[in-house]
Amino acid sequence: MSTETLTTEEIAQHYKASLDSVNLINTYVAMASADRPENYADIIKRNVDHLKIMVAKDFWTTEDMKPLNDAIAEPS
Repeated sequence: MSTETLTTEEIAQHYKASLDSVNLINTYVAMASADRPENYADIIKRNVDHLKIMVAKDFWTTEDMKPLNDAIAEPS
């Protein structure tokens, strides 16, 4: 894996996008089954896949990756 060189601002943007995925996953998982959108499983899968890709990146510095890892591990 090659090392990506990003600015502090770019890293912050990637982290914010990752947290957006975390929030979406957590929101949908907390919903009652009857209230979830029809494409719930696809939405969760796409966002979990995004988080897996992002967690594997080597440009992170001091960002807290726990929310990302928790969202990857817990969706149902």
